[in-house]
Amino acid sequence: MVEKVNKIVSIVLIMLLFCGVLGCTGTGESGDDYKDSIGPETDYKNSIGMEFVEIPAGEFMMGSPSDEEGKMDREGPVHKVTIEESYYLAKFEVTQEQWREVMGSNPSYFKGDDLPVEQVSWNDAQEFIEKLNEKEGTNKYRLPSEAEWEYACRAGTTTRYYFGDGESKLGDYAWYRDNSDQKTHLVGQKKPNPWGLYDMHGNVWELCQDRYHSYYYGAPSYGGAWESGSSSDRVLRGGGWNGDAWRCRSASRSYYVPVYRRRFLGFRVLRKL
Repeated sequence: MVEKVNKIVSIVLIMLLFCGVLGCTGTGESGDDYKDSIGPETDYKNSIGMEFVEIPAGEFMMGSPSDEEGKMDREGPVHKVTIEESYYLAKFEVTQEQWREVMGSNPSYFKGDDLPVEQVSWNDAQEFIEKLNEKEGTNKYRLPSEAEWEYACRAGTTTRYYFGDGESKLGDYAWYRDNSDQKTHLVGQKKPNPWGLYDMHGNVWELCQDRYHSYYYGAPSYGGAWESGSSSDRVLRGGGWNGDAWRCRSASRSYYVPVYRRRFLGFRVLRKL
């Protein structure tokens, strides 16, 4: 009898040790519980609850190689970009609650506090950022440049997606045409990239600061926004709930007129350190 009790105690101790080292969580995590359980801690949080992750300075090869599946000419040529200074990038896309806190309204087609704001134009995003800076008493908020966006999305990876080359696991990381039910979803429900950023693949296309150019010849090598040129169109990144898998690739890029509002257009915010 004593031997049996000792055996049970030993099993319990082993289980407790296992949970202590690896962590014991249930399945089907979602919402805040899911967001709290993975990825790095938030490095900065502002007065309206925006969470930011610090993105380290560094360099990377921007664009897609000629043999990448789904590549478009607009994604080349591949070129080295140096990110000279670290910066904070929002952990999540701007939510409808955050937009309403700053702007006093909600233009989104799909309604929900923790859904990404959409039906906002590039011009609207600029107005939001101006008011956010005023609210926070700073001038540090802005849209990321296209280079800053791709650098943060890749998070040190060189594959088609930040989790690898194949599309079979995309549903674990992104809301896109095959799993979105043709609508946006709560931010932070999918797995993050290696630097703790969520929804960099899919959910809503994200506006960047840059004017659109049809290739990278002449693009800045220091990571800043490419503001010169005659085009009025602005760059979009990341793919969205309405797009195919190949449009969610790290190098995928598109563009839109800066005054247009669509239910697949949103953004995330950068804050200078």
